[in-house]
Amino acid sequence: MMKRQIQLTAAALLLFAFPTACQSDNDKAPAKKAEETKKETQPEAKKEVKLEKAYFASGCFWCVEAVYESVKGVKESISGYSGGHTENPTYESSNTGRTGHAEAVEIIYNPEVVSFATLVDVYFGSQNVAQVNGQGPDYGSQYRSIIFYKNDDQKKIIEEKITALQKTLPKGDEVAAEVMEFKKFWVGEDYHQDYEKLHPDDGYIMGVSIPRLKKFQAKFPQLLKEESKH
Repeated sequence: MMKRQIQLTAAALLLFAFPTACQSDNDKAPAKKAEETKKETQPEAKKEVKLEKAYFASGCFWCVEAVYESVKGVKESISGYSGGHTENPTYESSNTGRTGHAEAVEIIYNPEVVSFATLVDVYFGSQNVAQVNGQGPDYGSQYRSIIFYKNDDQKKIIEEKITALQKTLPKGDEVAAEVMEFKKFWVGEDYHQDYEKLHPDDGYIMGVSIPRLKKFQAKFPQLLKEESKH
């Protein structure tokens, strides 16, 4: 009798010490389902968009910077210098016309929102395409039009756009923009950045930059950011 009691007591201790050992799959199901539901309801990680860069020269960089910053998909437009043969160009040195550099902009954009081809359309659609060595009242090699390419695909896009555009020009006019392989962009001085936005009452801005921007915006309303439509 004593042996039987000891066996029963031992069995009871085992059940107490390992209460989950006898759980059936049905007993585990609610916990498993809750865990699966938790996984399903967790938001997916936000896809990181890889931004790209493009480079254009088209007269005064104050004007070009403002045009591109009004375009959907463009995160930032930076004024600077490109296309020349000297190191570390400045506003003063480039304005002599001896450095080979033109006032240019670096466009940082989201390729899922705006394509390189569309940026080229913006470029040609916001300038006098036949004006040589300048735009509007700005003359000199530092204000010449250059459209830069970084690979063969971009070069092909540019050349096809120019071919199509040339057919629309009056007889005797030529697309003046140089097509140049991108080498180096030099960021301009701080006081040039966002110049149109920061100096709306400047005489040049009121007389040249803003009219050029408004003309572009009227031509391409479908490309504008919401805040640029007002």
